[in-house]
Amino acid sequence: QVQLVESGGGLVQPGGSLKLSCAASGIIFRYYAMGWHRQAPGKQRELVASITSSYSTDYADSVKGRFTISRDNAKNTVYRQMNSLKSEYTAFYYCNAERPSMNRHYWGQGTQVTVSS
Repeated sequence: QVQLVESGGGLVQPGGSLKLSCAASGIIFRYYAMGWHRQAPGKQRELVASITSSYSTDYADSVKGRFTISRDNAKNTVYRQMNSLKSEYTAFYYCNAERPSMNRHYWGQGTQVTVSS
């Protein structure tokens, strides 16, 4: 059974930092591209950061310079460091795992991040 379990969400003040983790099980993690998505209230889910199996990264323009995605294949975990947080980053954050060559796509349950004073 495939599981993606996010952790590290919570309440943080504007300008603060937070690091999210997503631990995967049930997949051969090193073969998967991993992504972080967010969904704010009343908005569609959007991809904010991704990292391929070869460690190439990509970011949405809105988070460039503030978010850093990384992965540890030995721990089957993908991370996202978020710095200089703004209130508009308040959202539910999800990680996903993709292996398009095998038509495999998996989602985690998400974790809430609230940026507020």
